[in-house]
Amino acid sequence: MRIRWCCCRSLGRVRTHFIIASILLLLLAGVSLTFLLPNNEDRSILLKLRQSSNNSLTLLDPKDSFTIIMQTYNRTDILLKLLNHYQAVPHLQCIIIVWNNPLESPPRKLWDALGPHPVPIIFKEQSVNRMRNRLHPHPEIKTDAVLMLDDDTLVSVPDISFAFSVWKQFSDQIVGFVPRKHVSTASGVYSYGSFELQDPDEGGGDRYSMILVGAAFFHRRFLQLFQEQPGEVHALVDETQNCDDIAMNFAVARQLSQASELKRASGVFVKPVDMRNLEKEASSGIQIFIGFTKCLNESKQNGKIEMNITKLHRICYMKSFI
Repeated sequence: MRIRWCCCRSLGRVRTHFIIASILLLLLAGVSLTFLLPNNEDRSILLKLRQSSNNSLTLLDPKDSFTIIMQTYNRTDILLKLLNHYQAVPHLQCIIIVWNNPLESPPRKLWDALGPHPVPIIFKEQSVNRMRNRLHPHPEIKTDAVLMLDDDTLVSVPDISFAFSVWKQFSDQIVGFVPRKHVSTASGVYSYGSFELQDPDEGGGDRYSMILVGAAFFHRRFLQLFQEQPGEVHALVDETQNCDDIAMNFAVARQLSQASELKRASGVFVKPVDMRNLEKEASSGIQIFIGFTKCLNESKQNGKIEMNITKLHRICYMKSFI
């Protein structure tokens, strides 16, 4: 009995010493971590380093990277979600936010407080809310490729990466996720719509003639090309707060026809696997189609446009999963 009691007593002492030693080690680790935390001066230095890294646009090869341009108005909550999502996109050098709300300051401080971020964000504040503000050749664009996105559109990272690889093969065209078509009626009036719009001359609806730039890659020189369009085109875009997609496709189609005798479409369609509209309205699609139809017919009357309808299966790039 004495031997058993002594053994238990010894084990109890060992356990006690072990617990005390563990507590001391935890306290020592806590004190060490406290000394490692930055003081106010160190935090200021870290903030400056983060800002300087965010302002650096030369980390990636401009030939193998791209810039996102996103125009926004009164959608700050959705904008922050999109910015957070696109931080994970490879080959993305920077994101330019065309801030179209002159009565409200952009959320720079709020975004910085959520950082640090691997991809720098540049806010370009505008004095007037105009749709064509997004088609300005900003000096901060250092890459050849530009990915323009609407401020309510979320495109998956794999879709963006795949479309970028397609754009490298067709850098003289618009490569995007949303195709549209226009069909001329017997009276010479254009109708505008999606694939379901039937074309009696071509026999079917599986064709498209343009790619919307609100979810598309294109070369940065197209921004300057848009700026060089006639004043009537800019006035029409300002009047409708729309039609810049059509104007860009028209300009690219004309440039392609001048560069080669072969008729080529202004855009290449890449079918997205996962693309979402974060703020979709039930009636918006009809209104947009009506507005685009007006743009097409007014452009035709001005004699400034020549488009080329292309068979879907000849130019459409689709992903296939096994």
